[in-house]
Order: sequence, then C-alpha cells, then structure tokens
Amino acid sequence: MTPNLGTLDRLLRIVLGIGLIYLAVTDPTISPWAWLGVPILFTGLLRFCALYSVLNFSTCPTKEIDT
Repeated sequence: MTPNLGTLDRLLRIVLGIGLIYLAVTDPTISPWAWLGVPILFTGLLRFCALYSVLNFSTCPTKEIDT
C-alpha cells in the first residue's frame, strides 16, 4: 500500500472520523450514520484510501529523485 493521502487530507479525515465516532457514542439517534467515522479515521491513520487508488488519485506530494 503506497500512501496516497497528503497531510491536510489526513488531518481532516482523522478529525472528522473522531467527531463522527463521538456522535455515534453520545447520540443514539444519529448512530447508524455516524459509525461511518470508523473507516474515515482508519484511512487517515493508515495514509491510504482505496477509492483514491481505484481512481488513480493522490493528495500525497510526489518525491522526485534526480538522477
């Protein structure tokens, strides 16, 4: 798995994931949708998004090697 998430993308996913999980735990009426925060949090922590991979998209800065 090659990382395909940049720093800002990762931070937004981690904050959003934690916020949604918090809502799922504290508010039972919104809980089924708020549990979507779990995969959002994991993609942020792992720096890899499978959907980005399928779409051949990346927010991770490329590192060019001079030869």
